[in-house]
Amino acid sequence: MGSSGLRDPEWTTDSVIEAEETITALLGSLDDTDCREILDATSEALSANEIAEVCNLPLSTTYRKLDLLTDAGLLEERTRVRQSGHHASEYSRIIEDITISLGACGELELEVSHCERSDRLTSSPRRTREERR
Repeated sequence: MGSSGLRDPEWTTDSVIEAEETITALLGSLDDTDCREILDATSEALSANEIAEVCNLPLSTTYRKLDLLTDAGLLEERTRVRQSGHHASEYSRIIEDITISLGACGELELEVSHCERSDRLTSSPRRTREERR
């Protein structure tokens, strides 16, 4: 995904991340209380409206945080198909665990454990904002 490599197609169930820019973005997302609440709420797929309600956040804040989390590769945006034809985006957490380690020379390293594919949504993923550009 994008220039920072936050969402690498080679990520499997477990990924080790050493790129400083990627680590900074992930830790920045996790440092935000609203983002952590959204990650907690999205163990199952929810729309932005549902997330705003569950997390007691203004909808505009919810959308900003969803963009941040999706761009960081922590959430996956999907399309909820409705018979009415009014489809909506829904979001689901795609990570299970993040472990922070220090390397031999003091460099940070993150190990990210992703949800098993069967635990995730079955509809096709939506592209991130950067991928749509």
